[in-house]
Amino acid sequence: MNDAAPQNHDISRRDVLWTAGAAGAGIGIGGLGTGSASAAEQAAQAPAQPQEVPAPKRQGLTMIGVPFQRRSTVRVGLIGLGNRGGSMIDLYLAVPGVRVVALCDPVKAKAESAAAKVVAAGQPAPAVYANGDHDYEQLLGRHDIDFVHIATPWDSHFDITKAALLNGVHAGVECPASMRMDQLWELVDLSERTRRHCMQLENCCYGRNEMRVLRMAHAGKFGELLHGAGAYIHDLRGLMFDPKYYEGPWRRLWHTRLRGDLYPTHGFGPVANYMDVNRGDRVVSIVSVGTPALGLAEYREAHMPAGDPSFKESYIESDRTISLVRTAKGRVIRLEHDVSTPHPYSRINSLGGTKGVFEDYPERIYIEPDHHDDNWGDFSKYTDWDHWLWKEHANPPGGHGGMDYMLVFRTMQCMRLGLVPDFDVYDAATWSAPVPLSHLSLKANGAPQQIPDFTRGDWHRSRPGMDSEKPSEA
Repeated sequence: MNDAAPQNHDISRRDVLWTAGAAGAGIGIGGLGTGSASAAEQAAQAPAQPQEVPAPKRQGLTMIGVPFQRRSTVRVGLIGLGNRGGSMIDLYLAVPGVRVVALCDPVKAKAESAAAKVVAAGQPAPAVYANGDHDYEQLLGRHDIDFVHIATPWDSHFDITKAALLNGVHAGVECPASMRMDQLWELVDLSERTRRHCMQLENCCYGRNEMRVLRMAHAGKFGELLHGAGAYIHDLRGLMFDPKYYEGPWRRLWHTRLRGDLYPTHGFGPVANYMDVNRGDRVVSIVSVGTPALGLAEYREAHMPAGDPSFKESYIESDRTISLVRTAKGRVIRLEHDVSTPHPYSRINSLGGTKGVFEDYPERIYIEPDHHDDNWGDFSKYTDWDHWLWKEHANPPGGHGGMDYMLVFRTMQCMRLGLVPDFDVYDAATWSAPVPLSHLSLKANGAPQQIPDFTRGDWHRSRPGMDSEKPSEA
């Protein structure tokens, strides 16, 4: 079966769905073409840069610099207890000053298993909500939850996050925050109106290498920053066809809906932090190109039995998507996405400036005056530049090399001590924006798309972010 071309999919209608409100969001879709000109003529007429469109009028006050209310105990709810949420609960239970009060998952056995962990950790039994896909509404209606961790399939992220904010609960949502531009704007507006933080729970920002490079970059070790790159390159073919791992085909089905970068935040978030995006610089445009969509169909032919429901699916998601993001200061960020072909895991994670460069996978560094003769240096010799979190927690528990624990520990610390979070709703919207915008760029033959200024002009303000000072526990 040839699945290179979509079958029985109304792609034009989906373009409208997933980029709804594009003009109001300042995307600029004129390059798509709506007249009778040929595709080649439309591409030739596409502007060199997208036209600037004003951001929607602010409905509330900015959330930049807004601290959490200080509290001695943070009361947490978790929604979604599959592979991700089921592992994160252990980390919340490992952080002092945190109480898990409520759990939600439509699979009752998973909710009950997570509840047993809470009791085993010596905490009171949490309330369990397992009555269908919308029982999270009952959880969020409680009056004893300060923070909710949302670890559900992507298409539910927006609805659950919106419900949390409207119920006065600070929301932490797994990646990406939303797949649609209009919803990203709505999350910004809701956070500002409700005065509750909406955070993209980007664990890769808390990786040891990422935090070390961040501190070195901010100290000028790479000179003036020029370029960076981040990616999500991970062979997920087997997992996407495993009905138990993702509990159905929800992740694979996104490959039948969009062509662009479905999962940009793991690579984008750390590089944005290096470059102080939304804190003195901002991203202004994105250009994307992509390969044919062949990998999933080939894997299906080789590994799935005849008659499997997946043979009804037509994949359009590019096997490899490459995007170039430009910042207001003229810097360039390269983003890549590939989960459909054989490749060792990589987030690329590179940063270059006028004094040198760092590249990950494998980690290596070359900066002046430390290195010369075109020989890479040993990054392990730069441990003095480790962030204070990694100096205090050298062997953190949990998966992904400890970055998950650092994310939970630091978020809960900010809430207990009444600090400003390391990142906010503007970062969540910015890091997730490549999902719909890369799709638009691909549909427009690589025409650049404007990335909105979700801060509405406040990006000019220099302010702290991930490179935080160690707080006093007093």
